[in-house]
Amino acid sequence: MAGWKPAYLIHGDAHGRISERRARLRIMAEAESGVEGVEVLEGDAATPEAVAAALNAMTFAIGRRFVIVDGVERWKDADVESQLAAAVSDMPPDTTVAFFAREDGRVKAPANLVALVKKTGNVAVEATLKARDLPQWAINEAQALGVTLERPAAQALVTSVGERQQRLLRELEKLAIEYGPGATLGTEEVQSAAHSAERQVWGLVDAFVAGNSAAAARAFLELRTQGESIARLVPLMARRVRDVLAIATRLEHGESPAQIKESIRGNPWQIEQRIKQARATDADRLRRALEALADLEVASRGGSELEDDTVALRVIAA
Repeated sequence: MAGWKPAYLIHGDAHGRISERRARLRIMAEAESGVEGVEVLEGDAATPEAVAAALNAMTFAIGRRFVIVDGVERWKDADVESQLAAAVSDMPPDTTVAFFAREDGRVKAPANLVALVKKTGNVAVEATLKARDLPQWAINEAQALGVTLERPAAQALVTSVGERQQRLLRELEKLAIEYGPGATLGTEEVQSAAHSAERQVWGLVDAFVAGNSAAAARAFLELRTQGESIARLVPLMARRVRDVLAIATRLEHGESPAQIKESIRGNPWQIEQRIKQARATDADRLRRALEALADLEVASRGGSELEDDTVALRVIAA
């Protein structure tokens, strides 16, 4: 593929979009050079010294070679200068290195790395927009997808779906597919899509509480693909587990469903569903699930994402 530069740096606080760009780059790299032509350095293995060694290593791979480096926000400027600068400045031919930094507060990509990559390649910033800028951003993204999003509809989309750009983009993509190129999307179309997304969330919650791990895992992965954050999904699941656990405990202590229904305020149909869920399970299983969700909620606190979905899927499966 023509147009590859020697070096790229993608950094910022929009962690979901950075993960998306890394996944997309890896797919493109493997399509061009095969799996054997792509080397990934992450975690403890991703150090300036290790990257320099990878760039300087002899290889018999045919075609362009790619080195993908994740987690460079942990690096220090001095290490970049002393251990990596020379290797990046004198890159081997047909080699591309891509750095990814998920920034948060004072944790930033090293300034020396930013300057270094600018000399030989491209630096891209994926920043989380302020809430007031999201409607215009959504309008622009809709235009790029071939549809027109009216401003009131854009505001309704942000209100209904939330402020995560990744999830907003997924909803826009679904709307563009549903209504087709050239369509004008108003508030009615957007609200219909938002309600559909909410139904999917509650489908995950219901499957999890019922102990249907296969259905819950499928719903979880679909929602994550659409841009839903673990930090939003876990509290919804935990809240439902607590509600059903409270009812299951009362049932175990001898209260009748009628007594429980009379004592709880709210939608009678929803209360009836919670009682059915409580009667179909046992309190011990729900307590274990709640403990696991509490650990998962701590891991995703502050809106940060886990490195992948493995831990969440393990909780759902268990």
